[in-house]
Amino acid sequence: MNASVKRLTPAAALTLFALACVPAYAAGDSPPVAETVTFVVSTGFWEEPAEEADTDTAGAQTRRGYYKLIAVRQADETAELHLQQIEATAEGPKIVSSAALEEFSAMKPYVTDIRPENSSGITTQPGFFATVYLKTDPKASEPESWTVLIDDLGEIKVERATN
Repeated sequence: MNASVKRLTPAAALTLFALACVPAYAAGDSPPVAETVTFVVSTGFWEEPAEEADTDTAGAQTRRGYYKLIAVRQADETAELHLQQIEATAEGPKIVSSAALEEFSAMKPYVTDIRPENSSGITTQPGFFATVYLKTDPKASEPESWTVLIDDLGEIKVERATN
């Protein structure tokens, strides 16, 4: 038998190999997190009694959730910080609110780290506290530290950390 064998060029073989290594996402699966997200802190908690809840949640005892602080790298390599309030529902997490923190946007910061108040994941009081380490000059030797605080009433404060 004389069979004809076709060989792939090295470039074609490399392309096929690369495609085989890329994970496929079925309908309904979450795509990967954007490469521009550099830091995420998920901590703290909030509760809203049923009488203050939306009519969509009528019959629910209490709405509950947590907060996320996200640093997203911009085209100029500075970061934009977003604060999200997430509701924990039976169907999974649901974004209640999401906003860029203008106090940071005005600084055009280079974020070097974000840390929660407590790494155990357990907080006993409602609210949120995280420290953002940033530089306003990328050549600065030490970062500045800023705090993001949400008190038990939901008031947001962004201020330079005092040690």
